Amino acid sequence: MNERVLIVDDESEIVTLLRFILEKEGYQVSEAGNGAVALEVLGIEPANAAAPLPDIIILDIMMPVMDGYTLNSRLQASERGKSIPILVLTARGQKMRDIFEIAPNVSAYVQKPFDPKMLRELIAAILAGKKRA
Repeated sequence: MNERVLIVDDESEIVTLLRFILEKEGYQVSEAGNGAVALEVLGIEPANAAAPLPDIIILDIMMPVMDGYTLNSRLQASERGKSIPILVLTARGQKMRDIFEIAPNVSAYVQKPFDPKMLRELIAAILAGKKRA
């Protein structure tokens, strides 16, 4: 498995846990502590066509500098980023889910704390669906 996952979250404990879970499954994991760093990692702002794109982004909503909403808006406006599936992972409730459900690139919404097994299965299902498309 050479699938790439970008974790965009400012909570180092969550990033460490996700990295452990995903690398154990064979995913290549990269991370960004906020939306602005994620845009740079993705080669969107500033533009860098050589930057490798992930197969999925795990996105927190509440972060400093640039939050998940702003990042997702920039992704949707970008040819490079608009087709990357997003899994929203957040401590926020139903209101946040409702806002993200109108975004075409959001494949799933998971509330913290999460079940690692369920998260692994959900990521695998999203990626399997992406391959069939």
